Amino acid sequence: MQAKHPQRIGLAIIGAGRVGLMRGEIAARFPQVDWIGIAEIDADRARLVAEKLGADFVTADYRELLRRPEVTAALISTVGHLHAGPTLAALDNPNRISLLIEKPIANDLAQSEQVLKAIEEAGVDALVGYTQRFRRRWLVAKDKVARGELGDISTVTTRAFLNRMVAINSYRREPDPVPNSPMVISGTHALDIVMWMMEGRTPVEIDARSVAKSLGPECGGTDATAGTMVFDDGTLYQSMVNWALPVSWPGAVYGLEVGIVGTHGVMTIDDTHRDFVMATAGPQDGAYLSDASRRVDFVGSTPAGDFALGELRGPLHDETQAWLTRLSMGVPTVHATAAEGHHRLMLAKAYDLSARLRRPVTLPVTPTDLRVTS
Repeated sequence: MQAKHPQRIGLAIIGAGRVGLMRGEIAARFPQVDWIGIAEIDADRARLVAEKLGADFVTADYRELLRRPEVTAALISTVGHLHAGPTLAALDNPNRISLLIEKPIANDLAQSEQVLKAIEEAGVDALVGYTQRFRRRWLVAKDKVARGELGDISTVTTRAFLNRMVAINSYRREPDPVPNSPMVISGTHALDIVMWMMEGRTPVEIDARSVAKSLGPECGGTDATAGTMVFDDGTLYQSMVNWALPVSWPGAVYGLEVGIVGTHGVMTIDDTHRDFVMATAGPQDGAYLSDASRRVDFVGSTPAGDFALGELRGPLHDETQAWLTRLSMGVPTVHATAAEGHHRLMLAKAYDLSARLRRPVTLPVTPTDLRVTS
């Protein structure tokens, strides 16, 4: 129910890295945010972000921050494999604070189950940052599918291409390359968009394969995963994600192509960003993980959005703004729930399991299933 009067927000930011700073700058300009606290283990980074945001409290211990009485909401924006700890700690706050957790809830499926159970038992409003839901084209596509304008959906296809800078950065930040597959870290965005559109249908089987010709020798990682998902009504979803494209590939991060076919129509969406190309004689400023050797870019391929005229513009801004409005006014939003976030991790793990076993797997998979070796 929408609140009659805006509610104040005391925001705890756990992890003051790139995303923590971007969301924090948006929050600092939001009228109902009247207190910001930061927990960051890198003292220099903490000072920098605190100065930019005008933070009221700074600590290296997220537990200390989450105990503060001013906190009404928390943003969990640490590196991926560390999301579970602060999320569970936030649930101990007696004020039942609301949460926005960067995806995934945890890299480990059993740990994700544990966190989801704790969230449900605590009864808190916990959301997961699937930012692409806030891009206009996906909102329009979702609406058209939900209205039945394509008829009964029969097939869906997605192809995601990513510059290997994303994979290399991921493997550098995380201790174990195996859980940080292209499906878990990047393919999950396309997976969430499709599952959001296929609401009401249940996936029952996945048959996938992976290849590791480039990133395998370089850092023990996987180049690409392709597979077919079967739904309970017979709908087929074919997907492929490859995050091993060379650094010279113009897409700084994400290029996605989607096709949805129904009994009454078809929808194709080109989200490759080839409509906005920039070429320079020197390194480009502001690009995601910019490399000095890169000279050409598909502008807009960074999922968070782009900095323009001093502010971040795009889906991460819109997602953060919607969350803050949800907190202050109680309005509904299209954020992914914690249950949906866990479900997407389970599906991504199922792709990886099927690829490892080289055979189809039945859904849903469990943490015990993931330990199967043949």
